[in-house]
Amino acid sequence: MRLLYYSLSLYLSLTSASPEPAAKTTTTPVSPCATRSPSSGAFFDLQPLHILPPAESKLKHPRHVSWNTTGYDYGYNFTLNFCGPVLEEIKDVVGVERGLWQNVSAYYETGDGEIFSLGNQNDRPVIRGRKLVLNYTGGSPCGPDVKDRRAALDYDEREIIDDDDKKKKKPDDKEDRPKKPETKAPTKRKSTIISMLCDRDPLAPTLSLSFVGTDPDHCAYFFEARSAAACGGIEVAKQTLSPSGVFGTIALVAIMVYVVGGCVYSRMVLNQRGWRQLPNYALWSGIGGFVRDVFVILTSSCARFLPSRRGYSRVNSGLNGSAFGARGRGRGDSSDAENRLIDELNEEWDD
Repeated sequence: MRLLYYSLSLYLSLTSASPEPAAKTTTTPVSPCATRSPSSGAFFDLQPLHILPPAESKLKHPRHVSWNTTGYDYGYNFTLNFCGPVLEEIKDVVGVERGLWQNVSAYYETGDGEIFSLGNQNDRPVIRGRKLVLNYTGGSPCGPDVKDRRAALDYDEREIIDDDDKKKKKPDDKEDRPKKPETKAPTKRKSTIISMLCDRDPLAPTLSLSFVGTDPDHCAYFFEARSAAACGGIEVAKQTLSPSGVFGTIALVAIMVYVVGGCVYSRMVLNQRGWRQLPNYALWSGIGGFVRDVFVILTSSCARFLPSRRGYSRVNSGLNGSAFGARGRGRGDSSDAENRLIDELNEEWDD
């Protein structure tokens, strides 16, 4: 008895001393162009605003152009797409590498035909307080020193060689030692901030996009987008199975429960063994006889469509003589024999 108490006390001491494992927080991954509010848990999906190329779109009447908005006093109009590059094929983007032209998600074009990028593709909207924001970065160079296309390009600085520098000087002269190159400030680039606002009006268009403004250096561009897609809702889980697949799964589970449950009942309660453990064994075993009877009925009903022997006997009788005449003679002989028998019986009675 004491051993039991000792073991119980040791177990309690070990369980109380061991720290409880921290609860693992599992977060469901969010699909592209969507996010979930960390405070309210509302789900925001901007995928309806993402315009796909007509070849990839599943809509009946897909769009062939990106979203556009007027710059008004800015002097240029803007072209944007949500969570993806613009549909328009743009070339010679100012200050952007050739390989990134296809990733531009916002841009504007000047009257001279120059195209300035306002940021590259980004499919991750963020929640800042109570605002839903989509941000594009990495556009064309900007800043007070960037005025035209030539200033936007980055040229390597070249050293100016003077005639006095060609003279040989002592190597130990401190003034002649090469100076460390000055660190060049990183080039500023244009970016886009789109503030998403909820619009629950059923008669409103899919998107109402407007240009708000830009900073004095023309680096950050602010837009406001009103759409029903910016309204928080409940995340709908994507169905991986079709309705027929769901029905088939339910039917398969029901059949498995029927077979396994019936076998257990027949074995444990009815003490059946072998094939007789199957539920309703008499019914399933009689299916073979039922199928055989149906086959016999069908074949017998179809047998009357097959050629009969009577037609074959007619052909043979046609060679040896008329079958009708032979049958007639047979019937006539039998009637004469009956008449003779009747006459003989009458004579015997008369005698």
